Formats: sequence, structure tokens, C-alpha cells
Amino acid sequence: MVIFWAVATVAFIVLELATVGLASIWFALGSLCALIAAALGAQLWLQIVWFIIISVATLIITRPLVKKYINAKTHPTNADRVLGLVCVVTDRIDNFASRGTVWADGKSWSARSVDGEMIEKDARVLVRSIEGVKLIVEKTPE
Repeated sequence: MVIFWAVATVAFIVLELATVGLASIWFALGSLCALIAAALGAQLWLQIVWFIIISVATLIITRPLVKKYINAKTHPTNADRVLGLVCVVTDRIDNFASRGTVWADGKSWSARSVDGEMIEKDARVLVRSIEGVKLIVEKTPE
């Protein structure tokens, strides 16, 4: 079993190095502990228990920290800047006819209404989301 755990440890480390984010480091640590247990003569069931306990424990302990620091510095794209903006309808929005445009953030965008409501030209709308290249909007109270 020493050879098995050694191969597993190396495989998990290679897998970790091949990925961008942390994907298998927890299992590498678990298999390393199981390797140590096997080298000290522990029974197979104890090696497996060590592997599971260490892998799960390191995952539970480190995952919140990893999520906080990895990919924490996401930068909004130009499209994300229009979310929550109030803009003006420049061409009537009609979901059934697949038409409608709004002027948002200095650009003309295709638009559709959230609930399928037809929204007339010059109405003020709030951008709720983006689907592809279309803004999904809802009419603001006058």
C-alpha cells in the first residue's frame, strides 16, 4: 500500500499543478497522511480513514480562505457597468417582435423587457440583467 499511496500523492500533486485553481491539494495531503500511516504499518482500513479525514478536514478548513483570495479580484466588464442604470428607450421594446433599443452608458443596446411588457419610446427603464448582447429592463415608475 505504500506504493499505492505514493503514486496517489504524486498524481494528486501533478493534477494540482496542471490546474489553474486549487483542485486536488486536499487529496494530495490526505494521500500523504495515508502514505505515512502505511509506512508505519497501519492497517488498510486505518489508511483509508486517514485519507478521508485529512482530505475532508483540509477541504473544510481551507476552502473558505481559498474562495476568498482566489478570484477575489474580479474586474467588471464594460457590460457589467450598465447593470442597475436607468436609461431611455430609443426604439419601442416589444419582446414578441424581437425589437427594442435603449441608450445606456453612452451606447445603444438591444433590449427586452423583464415581463414581456411593451415599453414605448422615451420611457425610462432600469437595467436588471444582460442576456447575450441584450439588456433586460423593466419600466421605472414615472
